Amino acid sequence: MSTLEGQIALVTGSTRGIGAGIAAEFARRGAVVAVHGRDAVVADGVAAAIVRDGGKAMAVTGDVTDFGQIESVRRQIEDAWGPVGILVANAGGSFTPPVPLEQIPEDGWRATVDGNLTATFLTLKSFLPGMKERRRGSIITIGSTAGRRADPRSPMPYAAAKAGIALMTQAAAAQAGPFGIRVNCITPETILTEGNQNRIPAGVQASLADAHPLKRLGTPQDVATAAAFLASDDASWITGVVVDVAGGGVLV
Repeated sequence: MSTLEGQIALVTGSTRGIGAGIAAEFARRGAVVAVHGRDAVVADGVAAAIVRDGGKAMAVTGDVTDFGQIESVRRQIEDAWGPVGILVANAGGSFTPPVPLEQIPEDGWRATVDGNLTATFLTLKSFLPGMKERRRGSIITIGSTAGRRADPRSPMPYAAAKAGIALMTQAAAAQAGPFGIRVNCITPETILTEGNQNRIPAGVQASLADAHPLKRLGTPQDVATAAAFLASDDASWITGVVVDVAGGGVLV
C-alpha cells in the first residue's frame, strides 16, 4: 500500500461522495486530512468519523468560488498543522440538466463553470505558490469522463468545465514540474455515491454498468485508491496525466 505517512492533505468538497472517500483513504494511509465543505456541521461530522477510525483530521469551511475564502482555508490549515503537501481539488458539481445548447440558461452555464473550472483554478492559485517555494507537492484535480468524449446525455456546461479542468491540469503540470510539483487529473465515470444510488433507478444502473467492459459502475473507493497512488511517492515520475477511472468506459 502506498503510504502518505506524515503528509498534510486538503480534499475540497470532501463532506460526501468521492471527496469523502478520498479523505478517508488518505487518512488510512497516514496523512493528516483537512475535510472541506460549506456546511461546518457536516464537515465536523466527517472529520470526527475519520478520527474515530484512528486517523487525523480537521474540518475547514469555505466557498471555493471565492478566492478570499480559499485563502482563509489555507491559512487555517497552515496555522493548525503546517503547509499542505497534497491538494485534491475535488469540489464541483453539475448545476444544469442535459438540454440542447440553445436551452441552457446563462446563469446555469455560469454557475457550472464557476463551480467546477473556476473553483479548481482558484484553489490551485491559492496553494501552488507555497508548493513552489518549498519545491514539493502533489496536486490532483477531479475531472469527469463527461469532459473526455461528447455524449448528448451529459450536461454541456458540466462537460465543458470538466474538459477545461483536464487541460488546465496538464498546463499546470508543465509549469510546476521544474519546481518538483506533480499535477494530475482523475476523470471518473458514473460513480455509485450514496446520492447516485438514490437518484439513479436500479434498471438504469444495470444498463450503465453493462456498457462498461468491466460490467460494473465505480465506487468512491475506486477513485480514492487511484488518488492515493497519484499522491504518493510511488507516482514520483508521473505528472500531467489524465487518468480515466472509468471501468473501460473511456478508451483513448
